[in-house]
Amino acid sequence: MAESDNFCNFAPRMKERTTYYADVLLPLHLPGTYTYRVPKEYDGRVMAGQRVVVQFGRQKLYSAIVRRVHRETPSWKCKYIAAILDLHPIVTERQMDFWDWLAEYYMCYPGDVMSTALPAGMKLASESAIAIHPDFDGELSRLSDQELRVVQILSEHPVMKVADIGRALGLQKTMPLIRSMIERSVIVMGEDIKDRFNPRTSTYLRLSDTYRTEESLRQLLDELERKRRSKQVAVLMQLIQQSDFGKKAVAKRMLPQGSALNTLLKNKIITAEERLESRIERYDEGELLDPRDIVLNEEQVQAYECLKSGKATSLLHGVTSSGKTEVYIKLIDEVVRAGRQALLLLPEIALTTQVINRLKRYFGDKVGVYHSRFPASQRVEVWQRTLADGEGGFQVLLGARSALLLPFRDLALVIVDEEHDTSFKQQEPAPRYNARDAAIYLAKMWGARVVLGSATPSVESYHNALTGKYGLATLTQRYGGFSLPEVTVVDMREAYKSRQMKGHFSTALLAAIDEALTKRQQVILFQNRRGFSLHLECDDCHHIPQCIHCDVSLVYHKATNTLRCHYCGYSIPVPEECPACHSTHLRMVGIGTERIEEDLQIMYPDATVARMDLDSTMQKNQYLELLNDFQNRRIDILVGTQMVTKGLDFQNVSVVGVVNADNIINFPNFRSFERAFQQLTQVSGRAGRHGEGGRVFIQTFNPQHQVLTDVMTGNYRHLYEEQIEERRVFRYPPFYRLIQITLKHSDTEVLNAAADWIATQMRGTFAWRVMGPEYPLVSRIKSLYLKQITLRFERSEPIADAKRVMMTMAADLTKQEGWSGVSVIFDVDPM
Repeated sequence: MAESDNFCNFAPRMKERTTYYADVLLPLHLPGTYTYRVPKEYDGRVMAGQRVVVQFGRQKLYSAIVRRVHRETPSWKCKYIAAILDLHPIVTERQMDFWDWLAEYYMCYPGDVMSTALPAGMKLASESAIAIHPDFDGELSRLSDQELRVVQILSEHPVMKVADIGRALGLQKTMPLIRSMIERSVIVMGEDIKDRFNPRTSTYLRLSDTYRTEESLRQLLDELERKRRSKQVAVLMQLIQQSDFGKKAVAKRMLPQGSALNTLLKNKIITAEERLESRIERYDEGELLDPRDIVLNEEQVQAYECLKSGKATSLLHGVTSSGKTEVYIKLIDEVVRAGRQALLLLPEIALTTQVINRLKRYFGDKVGVYHSRFPASQRVEVWQRTLADGEGGFQVLLGARSALLLPFRDLALVIVDEEHDTSFKQQEPAPRYNARDAAIYLAKMWGARVVLGSATPSVESYHNALTGKYGLATLTQRYGGFSLPEVTVVDMREAYKSRQMKGHFSTALLAAIDEALTKRQQVILFQNRRGFSLHLECDDCHHIPQCIHCDVSLVYHKATNTLRCHYCGYSIPVPEECPACHSTHLRMVGIGTERIEEDLQIMYPDATVARMDLDSTMQKNQYLELLNDFQNRRIDILVGTQMVTKGLDFQNVSVVGVVNADNIINFPNFRSFERAFQQLTQVSGRAGRHGEGGRVFIQTFNPQHQVLTDVMTGNYRHLYEEQIEERRVFRYPPFYRLIQITLKHSDTEVLNAAADWIATQMRGTFAWRVMGPEYPLVSRIKSLYLKQITLRFERSEPIADAKRVMMTMAADLTKQEGWSGVSVIFDVDPM
């Protein structure tokens, strides 16, 4: 045997290294996970739920979430994980299971859910997209007209590509404008890969250990006095007083800044340390109230007991101002005392301000607020403190629909207030989820209770309550014994005939406004159209300026003196003559909130009139400022869109006016009567909540309409019975499930051919369930034509397999020659 063979036989074997792989989820519209190799230096440090940086494609880097770490070697060559972003998981296993359910039910990919769920500060991407800078102060006066338009567009469409902004502005060269705004931190372009969340730190100071004793401190002060260092002595005295004689550190910003302080630090008489500091303001409004001291009336006690011990999901049907929030606080208190978490979902960001103040009076810093109007870094902190246990962790979470996607650690209660509201349904982008319905599934995963609250429940929820699927608790009287407002329907046809109209307001409404202002009471006027007028029209040829990218007319906005598209942001200056016939006889048609605000300012010059709509609340914190001003009676008349209808609680409002109810009732949708009743009842409920009975005036050309009769009498049950019978006959929810498929393409011929093909395929599988294809009400948006197909499935039918078949058909469609550019969008349970 050779000597070398002897060596091989007796030498110790080298220990083979175990190679690990990670399946990661990318925030992209792509199916499944992708496998990456874990570098040797990261062995044992990569865990499910962490963020890692990976290269996807040739150049782009993304933050991905690790789903699974394993040793299963794939059959292809894997790229390496580039970096680990978190020491600990930021997403829980149960949360990822919830993402999977959302993706499956709402017919999208888990990457779509991840992209929506993670706050912007936790997402990294090297894609070029434009958004308003998180630190933009909202000061619009220093912007040019074109820059102001960019901010307005991004307020309506938070993330846009550079090309889309150029198209909306009608500019061929957009980059000079974009670069200028980036340099001044007005907007941000997502080009560079970096972690957007930087923890806030502050410098804290304390006396050096050398001078902690009374004797050493006296010697130090004597020496400084002898050397005539009076400024240093003054700084030291302030530090000693504020630190409670050295017992605690003091924030550097609390001491006089300058050379004296710097010298003390340099000579190590004072020591400094950096501390993490919360971006969330602490509650500092005195001693907390005890929820057990809330006195419920008899109806509230019955409702509370029903919600606490009844079915897992219950509907709380209470008239406006019936005290639903007091019941919520009692339920939340039980959860907090047990050391668990409660989630309160609200449909509108504006509502959170008032509810935050009420909840913090009882639960203080245990309350965390999460919504899209917060800066990115603050949202990241709320995310982290929702996941954190012990001191500093949030037990009560409050927010709009996105709060449902937070990483809860022990969820025990979910409350969905104003559960009927369409704002709970996400429209763009995927997942197009309904937060109310998804909340019920999330609560089931946790074994938590669900309370759905509303004065005007959705037909589906009320049906579930009456059939025993949900529990039902009712509140029929206003809290405190106050009466419901008196509702008057004004026949505008008769009012115009008898000359009882002044502009767009009936004399009855104006008389009520006069009386309210005389008594120093407040008024709310509701018009569900923003802008000054609905469109511009030529009196000679009746030409109406249209958006060049969408099939809609342009709305006149007087504040910017432009005609603007509310779908894509395209705008043009107001023409001096008709573009079609060159006539100068142009007139404004229809009214929006801007026009109503201006008319009222002329009619009531001594009153303060303000407007609350999307256009007037673009600047940072303007929602809060408007609500505070109205709450503190610095505003006499508030004009608004549906923002003013949603659960706001003001003590001094005695008159509510609906300028035109017809455009709400006559909207072509099977839910239009239900929504009209909900909006009109909700806005009526803002009147007379805390005292003298309120009055509501609804102006209409069709005063005999049954919906208006039901609103006047507050007869929700009658509306429900009529609607439920119609839906049973015509196969609508709650008896049938709807899935709406929208196809988009820039070429109508390609779109029609693709829509016909997939409709034929679906009819072969789903037969009578398929309706369409047909053009929607607005058939072109952002230069893309739209066609829709709707499928109905009986509520008892299992449709998971049907959804998979539909998604396969959509994938097959895009593989057909010439159809790869067709977008196919699924909307499950469309609103």
